[in-house]
Amino acid sequence: MPHYLDRDRIAIIAAVVAPLVLSVILVPFRGSLSNTNVALLLVLIVVAVAANGNRFAGALAAVSAAVWFDFFFTPPYQRFAIAKSDDVQTAILLLIVGLAVSQLAARARRLRVVTVTDADYLNRIHDTAELAQSAKTPDTVVDHVAGQLTDLLGLRGCRFEYGALIGHPPRLEQDGTVVWDRRHWDVDRLGLPDKEVELRTFGNGHFYGRFMLDPTPGTVPSLQARLIAVTLADQAGAALATTGGG
Repeated sequence: MPHYLDRDRIAIIAAVVAPLVLSVILVPFRGSLSNTNVALLLVLIVVAVAANGNRFAGALAAVSAAVWFDFFFTPPYQRFAIAKSDDVQTAILLLIVGLAVSQLAARARRLRVVTVTDADYLNRIHDTAELAQSAKTPDTVVDHVAGQLTDLLGLRGCRFEYGALIGHPPRLEQDGTVVWDRRHWDVDRLGLPDKEVELRTFGNGHFYGRFMLDPTPGTVPSLQARLIAVTLADQAGAALATTGGG
């Protein structure tokens, strides 16, 4: 236990300091680096902190990253103010993506697996967060996530059921495992079950529906991919929560 307490204390210090240090290092390259690329680099710091600390450390790193992004990379520089609407959006997305990835990294830490740093996975989370900010209806986000899940998990198809909990299909859980008939299904050895798998969607603690995943026989999605799938479903739930449903 003391080992983990020390590790968490170090992670909290890193959450405050690491985004600042990286920002100072990147300042000389401010003219050649796009703010989007700077934001993604800061997200990697959030991932590293959350993977080696806890959810609080990850969330603190996300806030720290957003603050120093504003201070160093948005005009007027060296002030906590943002003049351009595009920079406001990037700062908000940095915070949202950072918080989402910190939750994902914390899950990965509990499972003792290598956390997600793959650029494709991070881009999926970023693109979904960006769409959630601009979409006029949550259905747009839900449809986008369904397409992302199909590609990410190698599915034959994916559909969303609003507010339905009919039957007892296999279920993809928050920790990336699959439960079927109250027993854990060995996805790493057997792949996903050859029938529809549900992925429930929540927003602000409320159930809004479920993605019904139609697996391709023989496809074995990695634990990282399954954790990303859960995170994407959470983002769809957040979009639904802002409007009270579909």
